[in-house]
Amino acid sequence: MTTIINGPEGRNGKTCLDPSIPADPERVAFESQVRESFGRCAYTHKTHEKMAEGYAARLTHIKLGQIVLSALTTGGAVGVIFDRNSVFYPYATALLAISLLILNSYVKDIDPGEAAQKHREAASDIWNIREAYLSLLADIRDASISLAELRRRRDELQAQLHKIYRIAPHTDARAYGKAQDALKNKEDLTFTDAEIDAFLPAPLKRGANTDLIKSEPNS
Repeated sequence: MTTIINGPEGRNGKTCLDPSIPADPERVAFESQVRESFGRCAYTHKTHEKMAEGYAARLTHIKLGQIVLSALTTGGAVGVIFDRNSVFYPYATALLAISLLILNSYVKDIDPGEAAQKHREAASDIWNIREAYLSLLADIRDASISLAELRRRRDELQAQLHKIYRIAPHTDARAYGKAQDALKNKEDLTFTDAEIDAFLPAPLKRGANTDLIKSEPNS
C-alpha cells in the first residue's frame, strides 16, 4: 500500500513538510545523476537553438548583401551604357561584380541556411530527450516503479542521446554564452540544485516543500 506522509513536527507543534526528494538513498543518488543529465540536455538544446538563430541571422544579412550588390552592379552597368567616357563606372562595376562573386562563392561553400536547419533538427531531437529526462525525474518519486526499471530507462535515454550527439553539428562558445544568459546561469556545465530548479516545474524542485511518498507493505 502506498501512503503519503508529512515531515516531522516542528517546534511549534505543527506538522512541517520535508523537501520533495526520494527517501531511499539509492534513489537520491540516482535522481542526482538524472538531474545532471537533464541540466546538460537543457543547455545543449538551448545552445543549438542559439546556433540556429545565429546562422539564420547571417543568412538574412547575406541575402540582403546579395540584393544590394546586384542592384549596384546593375546600376554600374547602366551607367557605363549612358556614359561611355566615364572611368568610374567600369571600375566600380567590376569591383562590385567581383564582390558579388566572392559572396556567392561563400554561400555555396558554407550554406548558413543549411547549417541553421541542422541545428534546429538537433535542438528538436535533444528537446525530446530533455523532456524524457523530465518525465524520468517525475517517475523517480513514484515508489511503485523499481530502480531497475528506472535505470533501464536512463540507459535507453543515454543511448539515444549518444546517437544524436554523433551526428549533431558543432556549437561554439558564443552560442553557449547566449544559452547561459537565456537560462540565467553563469556556470560551465556544473549545476547546483537552485540552478536546475530554475527551469524545473515546482513539484520537482529540490527545495520545494511537498509531501513524500512512502511505500509500505500490504497489511
